[in-house]
Amino acid sequence: MHKHSFGETARLWWAFMFDKPAGTVPRGPLPVRSLSREALLAAPDRTLYRLGHSTMLIKLGGAFYLTDPVFSERASPVQWAGPARFHRPPIAIDELPPIKAVILSHDHYDHLDRAAVLALAPKTEFFLTPLGVGNRLVDWGIDAARVRQFDWWQGTEIDGVRFVATPAQHFSGRSLNDGNATLWASWVILHDSLRLFFSGDTGYFAGFKEIGAKYGPFDVTLLETGA
Repeated sequence: MHKHSFGETARLWWAFMFDKPAGTVPRGPLPVRSLSREALLAAPDRTLYRLGHSTMLIKLGGAFYLTDPVFSERASPVQWAGPARFHRPPIAIDELPPIKAVILSHDHYDHLDRAAVLALAPKTEFFLTPLGVGNRLVDWGIDAARVRQFDWWQGTEIDGVRFVATPAQHFSGRSLNDGNATLWASWVILHDSLRLFFSGDTGYFAGFKEIGAKYGPFDVTLLETGA
């Protein structure tokens, strides 16, 4: 595992906060279809909703699962600076139905939103995380009994849905002095005949072949997008 130097970490933070490449921001408002709790509850099983960037709401076995929930205006340690979202979430956290599990890929601000995690806690049964990320949640006040942490190739089953933390090519950290202190992961989600791959935030790497050989072919592949 590569350990970023202080200078490398500082440059990454500067680029993340202030050095947005040209052409990466939409020229106008994006069309967003609002969702309601009633519509979610009435939706058929295996329905998937994109709520933003890597935030996906998945209905499996009549329960709801949420990936990398980010609902704040900015993916940043402060809400007065940093990357802003392109559109508001199509549904507010208060309107969401009970969540069986939140699945987290890593601890970067555009994937792990402290405010969203705390707001979701009263309606979420489990939080599934790579190693170390769950410790952050416990430090924030989430009940440790509801947090399950996994190394690559480890997993768990919840109400007939199987989750496996799989490799990813990325890095982690939420400040200048905690680079790669926690693990990052992609996830395989299996339910009956459905095979779903959630990439998290990974570059292309040889691990895709191994993941595909073990669990593919996949019916659905979820990749992060702008939000």
